[in-house]
Amino acid sequence: QVEVVESGGGLVQPGGSLRLACVASGSIRSIYSMGWYRSAPGTQRELVAEIIGSGTTNFADSVKGRFAISRDNAKNTVYLEMNSLKPEDTAVYYCNAQIRTSTGWGVLTEYWGQGTQVTVSS
Repeated sequence: QVEVVESGGGLVQPGGSLRLACVASGSIRSIYSMGWYRSAPGTQRELVAEIIGSGTTNFADSVKGRFAISRDNAKNTVYLEMNSLKPEDTAVYYCNAQIRTSTGWGVLTEYWGQGTQVTVSS
C-alpha cells in the first residue's frame, strides 16, 4: 500500500508565503514524479508544479517566478514554496505522485493526496 499525505496549508495574507509538504510512503520501488495540482471553486483542477526523476520541473504560467518546487529523495518528500501569494491562489492543493511499487507487477501508478486548503485573504 502507498500513501501520499500533504500538509502545510492554511490562511495567509496577500503577499505572504507558505510552504506545503507531501510525503509518499509504503511499498515504493521508485518515484517517477511528484507534483502539485490545485482546484479553486468553480474551476478545473490544474497543474501547479511538478518535478520528475531527472530533476526537470514544470510550472503553471500563473505561478512562475513566485513558486518553487523541491524534493528530498531520501525522505520521498516534495515541497512547494509559495511566495507573493495572491487571492487567486486560493484553492485546495493536491499532491500527485507517479510511483512504481515494490510488490506485484510494479506498474507505474498515480497516487493522490487528500488535499490541503490554502486561503489567501486579508
